[in-house]
Amino acid sequence: MNNLLKNIKEFMSDEEGLTVVEYVIGAAMLVFGLTSIFGNIGTVLGDKLSDIVDAISTTSAP
Repeated sequence: MNNLLKNIKEFMSDEEGLTVVEYVIGAAMLVFGLTSIFGNIGTVLGDKLSDIVDAISTTSAP
C-alpha cells in the first residue's frame, strides 16, 4: 500500500506529461484555426469556380 501511495505522489509531481498535454492542446488550436481560415477560403473559391463554369457553359460556341 505504501508503494502505491509513493507511485501516485511521483506521478502527480511529474511535470513531463503536462508538457505533452500543452503541445497537444496547442496543435489542436492551430489545426482548428487553419481549418477555419482555409475552410472559408475553399468555400469562396468553390463558389467562384462554379460561377465561371456556369458562365462558360451558358455561352454558345461559334
